[in-house]
Amino acid sequence: MENRPLVRIVWLKRDLRLRDHAPMQAALEGNVPVLIVFLFESTLEESPDWSWRHAQFQYHAIQEMNRTLAKHGAKVHVFYEDALEVFAYLAEQFSIQGVYSHQETGTRITYDRDIALASHFKTKNIAWHEYQSGGVLRGKGNKESWNQKWETYMQQPLQNPVLENFQPLDFEVPIDFWATYTHQKQFKEYPKAFQPAGEERAWQCLKLFFSKRGQIGSRLSPYLAWGNLSPRQVYQYYQTKTSKSPQKTSLQAFRSRLQGRCHSIQKFEIEARYEFENLNKEYAMLEQPVVLAYLEAWKKGKTGFPIIDASMRCVIETGYLNSRLRAVLVSFLAHALWQPWQSGVYHLAQQFLDYEAGIHFCQFQMQAGVSGIKTVRIYNPIKQSKEQDAEGVFIRQWLPELAYLPTALLHTPWEMTVMEQQMYHCQLGTTYPLPIINLKPALKKASELLHAGQKRPTTSKRKTKKNTTV
Repeated sequence: MENRPLVRIVWLKRDLRLRDHAPMQAALEGNVPVLIVFLFESTLEESPDWSWRHAQFQYHAIQEMNRTLAKHGAKVHVFYEDALEVFAYLAEQFSIQGVYSHQETGTRITYDRDIALASHFKTKNIAWHEYQSGGVLRGKGNKESWNQKWETYMQQPLQNPVLENFQPLDFEVPIDFWATYTHQKQFKEYPKAFQPAGEERAWQCLKLFFSKRGQIGSRLSPYLAWGNLSPRQVYQYYQTKTSKSPQKTSLQAFRSRLQGRCHSIQKFEIEARYEFENLNKEYAMLEQPVVLAYLEAWKKGKTGFPIIDASMRCVIETGYLNSRLRAVLVSFLAHALWQPWQSGVYHLAQQFLDYEAGIHFCQFQMQAGVSGIKTVRIYNPIKQSKEQDAEGVFIRQWLPELAYLPTALLHTPWEMTVMEQQMYHCQLGTTYPLPIINLKPALKKASELLHAGQKRPTTSKRKTKKNTTV
């Protein structure tokens, strides 16, 4: 093995793009062949937040990258194995001058993997060069002046790799690391209802938002979550457009959401315990016994509350739900059903195509009302249904069994008489379920218990506000 070829390795994770990619730019600056790798790790597939839709999105983003890289004699080499095994194999094949990657703010399982991998690289005398991801600063103690540091990072020049610098590299992934038949089949069956992956579609989405959408959602979240676009690319594109746009106010709100996205990941970077524990530990004293029947009804969209069931069925089918309906879903679980947030957090992680751990766990806890740092909003699903879907278009789309109901009954189908059930072809308890709880006392109980938690001394130090039902 004395004549092992020299190589630099770019390890892709949540950064599936070819522009504004500091690790790739740095690796290509030396006169050394560069090997790009992506790993579908078997250990991660066993984690509770993993789902096929995430892997499918990653796979198709990589296929697009490879179409571009092929013009430069390069490709992303995809391995289906855990990181330690893959890098141990590569160390046998090459003299690795360095591994280049973005820092990752992930769950406990990815953190433990990186600790083990850092130790492995050290024993092999392999330098691991990690680069800042988005506006997130690595490690603890980074709250001070974070806003200013975020702004400075966003203003820095884009780190665009010179793809012409790729050198020929004679390498193919060995059969032991190939995808299984199941993987190959699943990847090809990417549902049409999901947003298409890749840089090209990401840029189309970004440009469409700034040119036409105005105040409606940007739909950029999957592209940011899996790195088809970097926050810095989006921020700098925003800067070029906002001064000329007639919708300047709404676009400034967009900038705040972009910064808030990075801020949530930063909080998770500093305190990753949020994956398992309440942000405010005092709420651990709440007694919320798991009721499996409630959980199953919630997960399947069969609670008997139309806006809840339509929202769940929509996100299962499409991977997307707007921010208000996400909050309503979580509030119903944590408040109306009085279930611990941990019982549903991984289910929605699997459904959201734009799942990002640093955002998901912080947002989930805030919506469940256990953060202790925001006003607790307890969402009444009937009120929200009438406000968010006044004409019932969304409910009828996702609950076809209620399609014939008049709008007056669509939000509260349990109010139908027996004659009306026959008239509108909807038999309660058969065609569509009766409500699994008595809503009014359930919300009252949740409000009282959360308010009692707010009054505890430790909780009050976090400047909580009185909860409200909306």
